[in-house]
Amino acid sequence: MDVKLPRLGEGSESGVVVGILVKEGQVVTKGQTILELENEKAVAPIPAPAAGTVAKIRVKEGDRVAVGQVVLSLVVVGETAAPSAPPPAPAPVSTPVANTAAPETPASDSAASADDSAEPAKSIHPPAAAPSIRLLARQLGIDLTKVRGSENGGRIVLADLRAYIQRLEKLATASKSAKPAAPPAAAATPAPVVESIDFSKWGPVTKKPLSVLRKVISHRMTENWNTIPHVTQFDNADITALLELRKQHAAAYAAKGAHLTLTGFAIKAVVAALKLHPTFNASIDAATGEVVLKNYFHIGIAVDTDGGLLVPVIRDADKKSLFELSKELQDLATRARDRKVALEEMKGGTFTISNQGGIGGAHFTPIVNKPEVAILGLGRGAWQAVVREKKIEPRMLLPIGLSYDHRLIDGGTAARFTVDLVRAFETFTEADVRL
Repeated sequence: MDVKLPRLGEGSESGVVVGILVKEGQVVTKGQTILELENEKAVAPIPAPAAGTVAKIRVKEGDRVAVGQVVLSLVVVGETAAPSAPPPAPAPVSTPVANTAAPETPASDSAASADDSAEPAKSIHPPAAAPSIRLLARQLGIDLTKVRGSENGGRIVLADLRAYIQRLEKLATASKSAKPAAPPAAAATPAPVVESIDFSKWGPVTKKPLSVLRKVISHRMTENWNTIPHVTQFDNADITALLELRKQHAAAYAAKGAHLTLTGFAIKAVVAALKLHPTFNASIDAATGEVVLKNYFHIGIAVDTDGGLLVPVIRDADKKSLFELSKELQDLATRARDRKVALEEMKGGTFTISNQGGIGGAHFTPIVNKPEVAILGLGRGAWQAVVREKKIEPRMLLPIGLSYDHRLIDGGTAARFTVDLVRAFETFTEADVRL
C-alpha cells in the first residue's frame, strides 16, 4: 500500500521532512512512527497506518510534502512484494472527466463555469494540489474546490488553474452587465521583486538556509507588526515580598516535582488583571466587525528554544492552582525545547507572557501575538533604592512592558490594566502559595 501524508491539523496542508525513522526492508507495526514532519512551529510524528514491511521510501530529509502525497510504500502483513502496477488513484471528489471538452465553445465555457461554481467539494479534505498552487490560489482569491484537476487522483496543477481563470474571463466577457471577476483583477497585481545581495563582495561569508520554524516566525512577526498598531506601556513591580514567598515554599514544591518560578506567579497576576479588564482577553473579528470577548483564560508562554521562539498555551489558567501551573509550565517548557509540543497546543491563546528575566535585560517591547490584543514582557528584576514612607529601602523591582493593540485598547485603559497588574504582583499572600 502507498502510505500518504495524512491531514496534520486544521489549516495544515504541508510540512518538511526532518527525520526518517525507518529503512527499506524494515518491519514496522501499526502506529509506529515512520517519519517526523516539521509543520509551522511543531514537529509531528507520522505513524504507520498498518503493520508490514517498508518496500520503498519515497521522500528524503528536507523534502516538503503536501497532504495526500505518498511518503513510502508498505507491504502489509499477508501480502507479497511482487512487483505490480500501482493501484489506481482514488476518484476525486468532483468528477473531472466531464470537464475535458469545456473549452470548445463559449457555450461550453459558460456551462463549465456554472458547473464549477455549483460543485463544491463533498469531502472535508481539501483538493490535492502543491503548496505553490495553493498559495497562488489564495493570492488570486480562487476556491480550489471549484477547480477540476487533470492529474492522477484529481490533483490540481498550474494548467488547471489557468484554464479555470480563462473560463471565468470568457464568462465575464459574455455577460455585459457583469463586472470583471475578482481573481483576474488580482492576478494583474505584480508580486514584489526581492533582490539578492552578494555580500561576499566585501568579505568572506557563510550561508545556511532558513529553517522552516524561522520562516514561520518571520512571516508571523511581519504580519503581526504590519497589521497591529502597537503601543507599549512600561512600569515596575515590587516583587520583594513575592520572592520571599517563593524562597519559603520552593523546597516544598520541588519535593512534589514542581519548580516554583516567577512565571507561575505572573500567570496568576495576569489572570487577575484580565478579569478586571476583559478587553485585554479579547480579539477583533475583522470579517464581522465585532469584538470577541472570551470567557476563558488560555495563557501563552513564550519559550526560547534552539530553533526559535515557541508559544505553547496553558488552558484554563484561572482554574488552576499555583502548584498545577508550575507543574504544567515545567512540562511545556521541556517539551517545547525538545520540539515535542503539538501544533494544537500552540493555538487558542487569549494573552501571552514573554519572560526574559532568566536571560537578562530590562524593559523591552514584545510584539502582540495575533489574534490576541496584548502581550506582557518581563525583564530581569534588579535591586533598586526605593523611597517608602519617606525612607530609602532596597527593593527588588521587576521591569514590565505591556504591548497592546491600539485599535481596541486606549492608553488610559492600558494604564489602568498595568496598575492592577502591578498590584497583583505586589499582593500575593501565604495562602496563594501554600500547598
